[in-house]
Amino acid sequence: MQFPQGEGQIDVVKKIRMIEWLKAELVGSVASLLKSMVKGGEERILDYLAAILITTYILGKRVGITFARIDQHLKEKLAAGIDEEHEIEEWYGDMSSLLRYMEGKKR
Repeated sequence: MQFPQGEGQIDVVKKIRMIEWLKAELVGSVASLLKSMVKGGEERILDYLAAILITTYILGKRVGITFARIDQHLKEKLAAGIDEEHEIEEWYGDMSSLLRYMEGKKR
């Protein structure tokens, strides 16, 4: 038995497919990044890192989270990691460095 498909149903299916595609892209990019880190090649690593960031932001948008909200939450998580003296912060200061970078981008 087939049910009539209205525009609303088609739109929902399209949104679900896009989210699933983005999830698969994210997993694929992470796998490619890990492989490229073994084989070397800074440009490939940079390409996959950028792809992961792009996909993450777009996936967030598709599930209703704005880019600005993602940025704000990222800053909050960095600040929390700094306050909690996360190992990566303690050893290298990377969280402070990234937070300063993110805060400087908007100036």
